Amino acid sequence: MNQSSLTYKNIIIAALIAFLMLLTRGSHVLTSVSLPDASLALLLIGGLYLRKAAWFALFVVLATAIDFGAAAIDSLQAFCLTAGYWGMLPTYAALWLAGLWLSQQTNSFDVFKYAFASVLATFLAFVISTQTYYLFSGRFPASGLIESMRHGWEYLPSYMGFTALYLVAFWVLAKALPKLSHAVNNASSTTA
Repeated sequence: MNQSSLTYKNIIIAALIAFLMLLTRGSHVLTSVSLPDASLALLLIGGLYLRKAAWFALFVVLATAIDFGAAAIDSLQAFCLTAGYWGMLPTYAALWLAGLWLSQQTNSFDVFKYAFASVLATFLAFVISTQTYYLFSGRFPASGLIESMRHGWEYLPSYMGFTALYLVAFWVLAKALPKLSHAVNNASSTTA
């Protein structure tokens, strides 16, 4: 694959990720449809396909712009925009690096490696984002890491569940598309 087609492919992937992030993030201030936030899954997919730090930086800026834009439109959305918001950077990095690790595997979609990277990175992202919020937001008494580790766990099932839902759907799609493409090519070559 030559450099221009690789660049074109990266731009298409980045545009899809950006579109899906806009569609699902920001508590749906821009849409009437309420889809769960796909940002974590999209960052893993970005690391898998786009790899470069510049793309990661672009999506961090996009996520931040969406968050602050949503807060400007609806002040209730600003609740999590605290001094602990910086924790989103390592949160997002955990997912991007998991995708990058998968991209370096012989088979990025091996079910065990894909599941391992997805679950571990999502759990790590949960711990980072939750704890930076509880420790640095200023909304809770400064009682240290041990005390803050007692809070936020009620959000784990939805945090893990929605990200897993998106990543499983992507895995199924990634496994099915080559087979579908091959079947279409075979069907068109036998009818020609």
